[in-house]
Amino acid sequence: MQKTTEESKTTMAYKPTKIGVIGGGSWATAIAKILLSTQETIYWYMRRQDQIDEFKRVSKNPSYLTGLKFDTERIFFTNKINDLVKQVDTIIFATPSPFLKQHLKKLRVPLKDKIIISAIKGIVPEENLIITDYFQQFYNVSRENLAVLAGPCHAEEVALEKLSYLTIACADREKAKALTQVFSNHYIRTSTTEDVTGIEYASVLKNVYAIAAGVCHGLKYGDNFQAVLMSNAIQEMQRFSSAIHPLPRSIDESAYLGDLLVTGYSKFSRNRTFGNMIGKGYSVKTAQIEMEMIAEGYYGVKCIKEINESFHVQMPIMEAVYNILYNRASPVLQIRALTKLMH
Repeated sequence: MQKTTEESKTTMAYKPTKIGVIGGGSWATAIAKILLSTQETIYWYMRRQDQIDEFKRVSKNPSYLTGLKFDTERIFFTNKINDLVKQVDTIIFATPSPFLKQHLKKLRVPLKDKIIISAIKGIVPEENLIITDYFQQFYNVSRENLAVLAGPCHAEEVALEKLSYLTIACADREKAKALTQVFSNHYIRTSTTEDVTGIEYASVLKNVYAIAAGVCHGLKYGDNFQAVLMSNAIQEMQRFSSAIHPLPRSIDESAYLGDLLVTGYSKFSRNRTFGNMIGKGYSVKTAQIEMEMIAEGYYGVKCIKEINESFHVQMPIMEAVYNILYNRASPVLQIRALTKLMH
């Protein structure tokens, strides 16, 4: 009985009370919706003051998930990142990975005593670091204070309150348990894992494979081949995960396989949409401009390619996507070559 009481106290000690969201896009907006179902108030940083002003005026994000209404009286908005960090004990980063360093440039307040949650399904370009490693190395945040929000969970479906599942990864099991209370409601189910590194790399890779799925769709390959592609992609993901972070893991769990499937098949997937445009003949630049949104897999595939130079994992799907996006290789020829390796 005494052990249960001690565990309860530990959990309570880690429970966030003041939560801040950094980011103004669709995923940040969906996260804010979830948080306001369990918290009285939240703090929310957006880079542009005009976006904040319009948000307050119309009670919704003027640029993303525009059908979603908010009670703005429960939101403390700011466009000053230091003001937000001073006020909160827990910070959720939900910005595209290529812009993370840009947002942090003005940061002067230490992060080492905060709980940092990455909702970024990407990798920091140039450094080739997953988000938790980046915060650990550059901002002295301890591994126990770092968590990852993962799983097959599109912002658009969260906005519609469609049943969704999130996985919270943290090296500190008690913190992960405490965070499940923050994100659980009638349409969000939560689970925990300690496989922070595996989950983060899976989140990067599923975007790469979704681009491959999109390219194949654009080239008019059918559902039969798409199923084989996804089957091979999860095997490729497992090989890479086992090489870079050896740990017993069930790759068929929702945070790995589930996220891969929804990103590879869903109409809401930016990476699939991006790949589809490439398959239909768009150049990389034209596809990026027309989408007006970030396809994380474009940056992720370059990082994974460079990281894999040290591990030499067999990753033909990743290699094909890299060749198409960065070497201007023919999508037709690259996918045709892939079909001969599939089983």
